[in-house]
Amino acid sequence: MAAARPDTPYEMEMVMAVENWLTTFPEMERADLIAIRKALDAGYRAFSRSYGDLIESLFDPLLYFLVWFEKLLLSTPWWLVILIVVGLVYGASRSPKLLVGVAVSLLLIGYFGMWENTMRTLSIITVCTILSITLGIPIGIMMARSDRTQAVVTPVLDIMQTMPAFVYLIPVVMLLGIGKVPGVIAVVIYAIPPVIRLTNLGIRLVDKEVLEASMAFGATRRQRLWGVQMPLAMPTIMAGINQTIMMALAMVVIASMIGVKGLGQPVLKSITNQYFTMGLFNGLAIVTLAIIFDRVSQAYARRTQRHLQGNAHG
Repeated sequence: MAAARPDTPYEMEMVMAVENWLTTFPEMERADLIAIRKALDAGYRAFSRSYGDLIESLFDPLLYFLVWFEKLLLSTPWWLVILIVVGLVYGASRSPKLLVGVAVSLLLIGYFGMWENTMRTLSIITVCTILSITLGIPIGIMMARSDRTQAVVTPVLDIMQTMPAFVYLIPVVMLLGIGKVPGVIAVVIYAIPPVIRLTNLGIRLVDKEVLEASMAFGATRRQRLWGVQMPLAMPTIMAGINQTIMMALAMVVIASMIGVKGLGQPVLKSITNQYFTMGLFNGLAIVTLAIIFDRVSQAYARRTQRHLQGNAHG
């Protein structure tokens, strides 16, 4: 049996109105949303104009350190930088093969004319990693000590990890303009969640019997943390630091959009101008840095774990 069709114009209008209501949101709600967005935009712009200079001045020490560290790397002879990096790599890994691989990689980067940009990227990644560790490990410790803190911080970390990286740049650039400091803030926000999560996880996974034994020997809460939990959690924490470094390097190209100099800017330029070789070489340089950081941090974590297991058996 065929469905009844509306016969009068009034019935047709009513049917169209119902279909409209089912398929589109009411205009009133959309207007309210636009008003809310405009109010929030105006409020943030007013906040930026009123307090932007003050907040920017608070980051002056960070900016001075960034500039100083970058100039130090750029002014240091290339062979001395390679010797220092190779020494640090060997000290962390005790691996001759890794040492040779790092030395050859850095020599190739210099040979292909990417040394200065690599030093700029190395400086900002080093600073971002230090900041992420300095902020992230204490937050992870607080999460491990308090279920309530974990319940509050975990959703924030979820948002930080799932929100597109470009979104971080909008409020930071509106508040601080373009340059190194906004880039560092955006990179740290994007890269810090792994070290927080894995610090929390590593401490929570420490064997309860080991903690009970330390309590039986009269260890205080601080002594248990720094003498038992942190050493045993160190391999997990190092895995978090490794992931943080990888995510920081992944932000290099995006950070170049707000004036952060380094390997990201040639990649961005190659995208806009279709310079395939420039993008490929600088992209490979970023990959090389990522591999170096990854292998060194993993080797250090393995050495730490072997050392702890040796102490336990001893």
